[in-house]
Amino acid sequence: MADPMHQFQVSKIVELPTVTVLGLPIDLSITNSVAAMLLAATLVIVFYALASAKQAVIPGRLQTVGELLYGLVDGLAESIIGHEGKKFLPFVFTLFAFVLFMNLQGMFLVFTATSQLAVTLTLGMLVILTVVAVGFAKNGIKFFKLFAPSGVPGWILPLVVLIEIVSFLVRPLTLALRLFGNMVGGHVVLKIFAGFVVALGGLGVLGWAGAALALTSVVALTALEFMVAFLQAFVFAVLACVYLNDVVHLDSH
Repeated sequence: MADPMHQFQVSKIVELPTVTVLGLPIDLSITNSVAAMLLAATLVIVFYALASAKQAVIPGRLQTVGELLYGLVDGLAESIIGHEGKKFLPFVFTLFAFVLFMNLQGMFLVFTATSQLAVTLTLGMLVILTVVAVGFAKNGIKFFKLFAPSGVPGWILPLVVLIEIVSFLVRPLTLALRLFGNMVGGHVVLKIFAGFVVALGGLGVLGWAGAALALTSVVALTALEFMVAFLQAFVFAVLACVYLNDVVHLDSH
């Protein structure tokens, strides 16, 4: 059977020179991971350009899907952040759509960019840095109240502050690992069961029953992976809204 981890190997597609920034060498070459992210971003733009082209009273399929996805994230932001959720809707929806399209295109023989920890960690850091920026812009120095919840007895406050700080610092890592782990795990299992289909099918009549069972499992797992691709993008958007809500409504923390 083919190596199930080979599908995650990053390789260069276009060789570009290396530049030095602040003493650090940065390779500008376009890899399959970069190409997959560029493709996902392009697909999001093209999809919504086509979905919003006619703005029909009775929407077609593309417009219906586009409006459903937008309405889903709009309702999500408003329900978690409140009336101020509209301000952050462009950011949250862009994250959701970008992650969703990266996840989905990985199901169609395209490199899955979210299977790279560097990609998911960058997205996680983007969320947390945005949260910090919003927190300081809205609350100033009171932002640090986030680490000292009100109503906590003084004798246990130092421990609670330490826990809150550590919890905040690991947020980008948990965001990254959750998305990375789900995408890698699902694709590995799919590859293994697909390998069983080929291996058992080559054993003749005795192996056909096992190959049929493995093929049935591949079909079921593929359907599950499409659902996971959507759910992971949705969870990413949910957690982004939750973290933004923490600093937008700091007084209620």
